[in-house]
Amino acid sequence: MKTLVLGIESSCDETAVALLLSEKEGEAPRLLSSIISSQIPLHRLHGGVVPELASRNHSANLPALLRESLDKAGCTVADVDVFAATAGPGLVAALLVGNTTSKALALAAGKPFVAVNHLEGHLLSPFIAHPAGLVPHLGLLVSGGHTLFVDVRGIGDYRLLGRSLDDAAGEAFDKVGKMLDLPYPGGPEIDKRAALGDPAAFDLPRPMLHEPHLNVSFSGLKTAVLYLLPKLCPSGNPHDLPEQMLNDLCASVQQAIIDVLIGKTMRAIRQTKHRTLAISGGVSCNAALRTRLADACEKNGVEFILPPNSLTTDNAAMIAFAALLKARAGQTSPLDTPVDPNLRLADAENRA
Repeated sequence: MKTLVLGIESSCDETAVALLLSEKEGEAPRLLSSIISSQIPLHRLHGGVVPELASRNHSANLPALLRESLDKAGCTVADVDVFAATAGPGLVAALLVGNTTSKALALAAGKPFVAVNHLEGHLLSPFIAHPAGLVPHLGLLVSGGHTLFVDVRGIGDYRLLGRSLDDAAGEAFDKVGKMLDLPYPGGPEIDKRAALGDPAAFDLPRPMLHEPHLNVSFSGLKTAVLYLLPKLCPSGNPHDLPEQMLNDLCASVQQAIIDVLIGKTMRAIRQTKHRTLAISGGVSCNAALRTRLADACEKNGVEFILPPNSLTTDNAAMIAFAALLKARAGQTSPLDTPVDPNLRLADAENRA
């Protein structure tokens, strides 16, 4: 049965709309359109996301994005079978913009609405074009706000194995980038510079790497860089660092983060006995992380699945895909479903 899903994402600083068409269950759906309006240039002026600016710009941008997405897909609102939006986690005022719009469209069209957990959208995104569809796997979600290791058994059936106890991997990249006065967001800038540096130049900590649990912590790494900088740059101005030293520092920071992620990921693979690993979230764009994970998976006979770069950062295609799977499973949402800025992926979080 054909199902056309319209998804809206507005949890942080990207406004996004996508239309996803499933023509037959058991076949990969077709992404008819995926339009994203990024607010990074706006928030870069402030060194990070300003919630009020984010929600205001979602409200201003969303009507035009809806029209553009529908036009590109050759559809009208009346053609849509399921409407979906991010319900959390995220900035509450930003979430309300996309959520309320999708609910209003669903009500007007007399069609079902699906509230989607933003983290669930990321987690499932590598399977949008996967020939076998969603399969049981270990999910590694690495983004600006979250680092999660998840045992995925099916749609809505997730077991949280480990998480970041303080700074997530992406947050650590961004905070170090801010210390070094690199353009926001810091992660992509560190990735570029790391390619030109020596990852062994500075001996930085790998917090919790050898602990038996699957939780991670990156605040100690960030603090180590904070204490190291005055020794490398007495003036206190990171722009006084020699270019090669800056590249080496970026490479060393990146190597420390990746070492922890690889170590914990392979431990989780051994514990769960999964033979498939899927990575998602903005940090999954990191070139060195992709290469190291691919090598580790090949060495251990594990299938490695990752979304295209266009679907790693916040987007509405992942929201539409999660909604499609949930709607097929009969998991639609009442129109009075609230947004939740602290929405969790799994009921029982690992607090170890």
